[in-house]
This record gives sequence, C-alpha cells and structure tokens, in this order.
Amino acid sequence: GGKTHPNKLGARDIERFFFFFSLQGKVAASTQRQALNALVFLYKEVLDQPLAEDIAPTRAQRQRKPPTVLVQKEVEQLFAVMSGKHALMAKLIYGSGLRLMECIRLRLQDLDFGQGLIFVRGGKGGKDRTTLLPSYLEQELQAQVTLVKALHHRDLEEGFGLVYIPEALARKYPNAERATG
Repeated sequence: GGKTHPNKLGARDIERFFFFFSLQGKVAASTQRQALNALVFLYKEVLDQPLAEDIAPTRAQRQRKPPTVLVQKEVEQLFAVMSGKHALMAKLIYGSGLRLMECIRLRLQDLDFGQGLIFVRGGKGGKDRTTLLPSYLEQELQAQVTLVKALHHRDLEEGFGLVYIPEALARKYPNAERATG
C-alpha cells in the first residue's frame, strides 16, 4: 500500500519526499545530492518527463567542522619524539606552511638561504608561490643539503643518481640530469 508510480508524481511530491529524506531520515548532504540527481535522471531520461525547473527540495546543510589544531606545547612534544629527515620535514611543513607533497618535492634550487625563502613550484592548483624558510631550521637544512650533495656525488660515481628531465630541457641542458643543484 501507498506505492505510486513515479510518472504519476510531480515536483511537489518530490519536494515532500526530500523534506522527509533530509529532516527525518538524517541523511548526509552528499547522499541527498546523489538521490536528487538520480530522481532528475529518472524523470528526464527514463520517464521522459523533466522535472520543473522551480523544484526546491529541502536539503540538509553540510556540517562544517573546525579543523583540529595542535597547541604549541603539543607541537613541541611531537617534535621531541621525532628524529632524522622526517623530523626535519615535519618542522619545515610546520614552520613554512608547506603542504606535504610540496615538502616531498622540494629541490635544492628551491631553497634560497640568502633571502630566507622557499620557492614552491607547481603547488596546489599548479601554482607557483614563495614562502618563508624558517631561520631556526637553516643550519639543519644546510646539513641536509650537504648530506644530499655527497650522496648524489657518490651515486653518480657508481653510475646512478640521474634524474628525469623532460626531452626539450634535456636537449637544451645536456648534463642537467647529473646536476647537483
């Protein structure tokens, strides 16, 4: 009982359904959007009865949750139990505002110790930007740069350590794949 074929229902019936769906059903906003899109598809493509443009279903609002932020003491405790390059990366992300992948892709030529800057190339949205290089990390970063250069030099001597260079750039700079920064 109580079942009616969709081709006998109109926009107001769908609005009533969504009122129940959103308020009494306690359904997430993304689920509601998916259901509405499915109904629009059903009526337009299957039943060949496009829904009225003025349909205004009641929708649940996305709940915005504030981000969890560590207080300074918690950050210090976290850094105290970290070591090595992962600690340096975490400190760099925290101190400069880099995103994780920006930090992972960081190259020697992206660091400007003289001006205290980090050049982020191809960051979020493919955009380049500049951020501050934290002065308290300068010595630790310099030590990492020295270590990486020595490792790269050793790799080159052993026949390794080449990096991918796009074809046009490889023609312009024939030895760029071996560069140390």
